[in-house]
Order: sequence, then structure tokens, then C-alpha cells
Amino acid sequence: MSANKDRPPRIVVGVDGSPSSRMALSWAVRQAKVTGAIVDAVIAWQIPAELTGYGWAPVTIAEATGFEDSAKRVLEEAISDVAGSDDQQVWLQTQIVQGIPARVLLDASADADLLVLGRRGHGGFEDALLGSVSQHCVQHARCPAVIMRDDVAEAVA
Repeated sequence: MSANKDRPPRIVVGVDGSPSSRMALSWAVRQAKVTGAIVDAVIAWQIPAELTGYGWAPVTIAEATGFEDSAKRVLEEAISDVAGSDDQQVWLQTQIVQGIPARVLLDASADADLLVLGRRGHGGFEDALLGSVSQHCVQHARCPAVIMRDDVAEAVA
């Protein structure tokens, strides 16, 4: 799986707490067990646009920390639910990054062997206008990508 013989294969998986992202994490962990890969579970967080828009006071450090802490909790819960109880552990690393989710995932997977994402996350109206994170990542990733479909995640959940 890895083109670089000096390191184990690396799988980057995007997590946002949605059912399809948990399914993606579960799939990535199973794949890592088969291939000996490292899993990088990545969550991106942003300060909501309505808090940074024109006319608003700047967001305080405490408020920004709250968003980061929430992202960390979501990631820890997903990992605990998906990978926490298995006796055959994989090397699982976490990344909690402030930024636009698609950009964060593309940067994280730039030298990865595989990118794994859920098809639909917690996006809303903005995703409808701009396109989904998974769609953007598939179009611009520098490595192969696996997308977990919503209906599959719902059937398993």
C-alpha cells in the first residue's frame, strides 16, 4: 500500500461525529489492521462565520478554545466508540486543526496512502451551495480516496 518503503502506510480519515464519518473511521481502522497502516484521524474546526462577520466584535481566545475543545471531544468520542474496545489495536494518531475542512483534509493527506471520508457530514446550507467536503476532497486529493455512503452508514448504525 505504501509507496515509501521507509514508513508504514498512512491512512487519513476525516471525522466530524456524523454517522458516515464514524463509518469511515471504522473502515479505516479495519483497513489499517489488514495493511499495518497508521491511521490519522483528523477533525477540522472553524469559528462560525456569523461570529466573525462584518460588524461583530472579534472572537475571544476563550471562545476559540471552546470550539477547539468541542472538536476534540467529538474526535475522542468517535475514536472511543469505533476503535476503543478492540483487542487488536492499530497505531492511531489524532489531528485537531483550525481551518476549512476540505483544505485541512487535503493538507493532512498530501503524503498519505489513502484518504477515507464519510459522504455527508454535519454540513448544511453552505455545503449545498459550495459542494460537500468529500466531493471537493475526491476531486483534489493526491492519494486514492474511499467515500463511505450515507445509506451504508445508516444501515450499520
